Amino acid sequence: MSNQTPLAMALSQRKSDERATPLSAFKMARRWWLEGRRLNLSLLAEELDVGRATLMRWVGNKDLLMGEILWSLYRNIYDEAIARAETDPDLTGIDYLTQIYTDINVALIEARPMHDFLRNEPQWGLQLLTSNVSGLQQRLVDTWTKMFEKEIRAGRINPEMDAESLAYFIVRIGEGAIYCDLICGRTPDPAPASQAFRLLVNGHCN
Repeated sequence: MSNQTPLAMALSQRKSDERATPLSAFKMARRWWLEGRRLNLSLLAEELDVGRATLMRWVGNKDLLMGEILWSLYRNIYDEAIARAETDPDLTGIDYLTQIYTDINVALIEARPMHDFLRNEPQWGLQLLTSNVSGLQQRLVDTWTKMFEKEIRAGRINPEMDAESLAYFIVRIGEGAIYCDLICGRTPDPAPASQAFRLLVNGHCN
């Protein structure tokens, strides 16, 4: 017969439940990033009370972990932009897509954690955001490819290039609009990017 009290068993179970997991590692890393802290895997492993090798096995590497954090920010912004556009029944086809694209770019330009990150670590930040070392860019391209394919199948747009190529180019144009202050010293402005979006997707500005 066990001599453990219900309290002792509950406390034991709670301790087991609080063991670090890949998800808790991500949540802690994301919280640090949102607070403006630099991502240090050794400190993260120490805080989680796991070995660095275990943490690396969970997250892959620093680039991939940061890619997941950035994607979580982007995904929320994308979802919110799509939800807003879908509340307006008058938005269809190119107008619907352009509204989503513009809202996303505006939200990213105004995202304080992103600006803090790029100001503190500009070289690494731009590498993560404008190449595919973190997997982020491919996710953005995939997201837009699916949106374009849906609109093409419905007959609401008829672009002159395939959906995946179109998605790649509009993502790259968006990067130029959002991060141009770091890339070439210009003030970020979503309007030219939205105009370019219309030209590529629909073949005209109006």
